[in-house]
Amino acid sequence: MSKLFDTISVGRYTLQNRLAMAPMTRSRAQPDGTPGELTAEYYSQRAGVGLIVTEGTQPSEDGQGYLFTPGIHTDAHVAGWKKVTDAVHAKGARIFFQLMHAGRMSHPDNTPHHRQGVAPSAIAPGAGMFTMTGMQDIPVPRALSTDEVRQTVADFRLAARRAIDAGADGVELHGANAYLIQQFFAPSANTRTDAYGGSIANRARFAIEAVRAVAEEIGADRTAIRLSPGITLWGIDEGTDGPDLYRYLVAELDKLDLAYLHVMHQGDEALLADIRKLWRGTLVLNRPGRSREQVGSDVASGLAEVESYGQMALANPDFVERLKAGAPMNEADRASYFGGGAQGYTDYPALAASVVQAA
Repeated sequence: MSKLFDTISVGRYTLQNRLAMAPMTRSRAQPDGTPGELTAEYYSQRAGVGLIVTEGTQPSEDGQGYLFTPGIHTDAHVAGWKKVTDAVHAKGARIFFQLMHAGRMSHPDNTPHHRQGVAPSAIAPGAGMFTMTGMQDIPVPRALSTDEVRQTVADFRLAARRAIDAGADGVELHGANAYLIQQFFAPSANTRTDAYGGSIANRARFAIEAVRAVAEEIGADRTAIRLSPGITLWGIDEGTDGPDLYRYLVAELDKLDLAYLHVMHQGDEALLADIRKLWRGTLVLNRPGRSREQVGSDVASGLAEVESYGQMALANPDFVERLKAGAPMNEADRASYFGGGAQGYTDYPALAASVVQAA
């Protein structure tokens, strides 16, 4: 495990260790999408890791899916996030904003403009969405025109620039978990007949164009993407050629010299091995449900350069110190994951100073 605590170069930065905080939606932003008062404290508490990837942050009004999620497309958003980045940098960590366009995983009641969600095709996900009036079925989205797809690429570019203005060290595009970018990958969500649908190359086109636009705007060494090959959330079915789509996509992304590739691993070991071969840069690997005993194994084996953690980083603001000390971990409180205030957000206890010193 000791290799986890070594520094590593990622993009244009040197991380203080090889641990990352995975992106986790917390739904604690103000109604206009500006980070709330506790957000700077929340992230700075967890800045013992080398890299923080923020919760999904919408690049436009159309990109919002859930209640009280943050944005990075207005001046107020930039000002709010600047407090967060300053607090994280004061602790020595790096912070990448995750740019998340929810696509069809949205409800009009949750967005500033109250419009129908947008997606590759007019196909509903067959899922519910929590709104201020309770759970509602997600309605059929509106299919983006070809010009609107290109405008959405431009939205990602502008959001990336605003993230840098807010002090972010870089951005990670959310290409996972059944949101817009992954919706383009899946034939169950994408039945387009233009340049963004049909073949593997066409279904991967939107992701590649969005990543390339962001890299052109802020630098490839400050640009990353997260993928979740094989995930089947909310009506996503990538089809029998899904693994080949990811082989093609990763090979194309590898040409861009990005800061890192963040993979949420779903169990296809052969595909993961192929991704590792195709991706010559930094691989950040997230294995949901990874046990305490498995921490560090992927870095030790050389499969990944960085390991990312969600629940353990959420529930343990001193995650790195606990690992070094061999100390027990707090358990995450699922009831407080989304919405609310300090409970389950900034009130998780840290180790007593005496325990850390004894280690």
